[in-house]
Amino acid sequence: MTTTFLDAAWRKLIMANYAVDPALLAPHLPYGTALDRYQGTCYLSLVGFMFQDTRVRGWKIPFHVDFEEVNLRFYVRRQQGESWKRGVVFLKEIVPRRALSFVARAVYGEPYVTLPMSHTWLHNETQWTVAYQWGKGLRHRLQVVTGNTPRDIAAGSEEEFIAEHYWGYTRLAAHKTAEYEVAHPRWQVYDTKDHLIEVNFGELYGAKFDFLKEEQPLSVFLAEGSAIQVKKGITL
Repeated sequence: MTTTFLDAAWRKLIMANYAVDPALLAPHLPYGTALDRYQGTCYLSLVGFMFQDTRVRGWKIPFHVDFEEVNLRFYVRRQQGESWKRGVVFLKEIVPRRALSFVARAVYGEPYVTLPMSHTWLHNETQWTVAYQWGKGLRHRLQVVTGNTPRDIAAGSEEEFIAEHYWGYTRLAAHKTAEYEVAHPRWQVYDTKDHLIEVNFGELYGAKFDFLKEEQPLSVFLAEGSAIQVKKGITL
């Protein structure tokens, strides 16, 4: 039985999803994985959410229990026997506490960095407004306005492709990859009414991603999230 390294809840996940040229992501592919596509499209997602009730090996660390994260990720798969594992690769993960970045880099080799962060959750009888801000002066912003009632994700949908990946892969070296499992139940999503993305992609992720600040995402949706478990990883 695989040991659980981290227990938490991931809540109110904004997922902004872009179609990109596979050549953009090929240099970042971990060894042993291949790009995963939905109906022929290669996706890159900007994701903002809240960590809540976080415990590392069963322990709550003071001032590191509830916090924001924003990540830029793409989608891969790895064949194991006759089946495929579907996973994500993170280009950068942003959190507000240095200790969080240190642990994630040390344990999983994940590309975490630390920046000032904040969030806004506003709720009334008809809608949710959820926003995540980060960086100096909190000048980067990812926001969505949705309906009030979550619904199940439809089988075979784009939402299912984006949300239902249960493995993480990290490129450690040219022929070395970290693999870990993220366990959670199937999520629900809210229907989007409006969204706002004010992000300097070039500043955060490098010049080759700068074009995204002028690009319209194919979709933006809000997932409710759930309790999650991140399992202890292995090296491939």
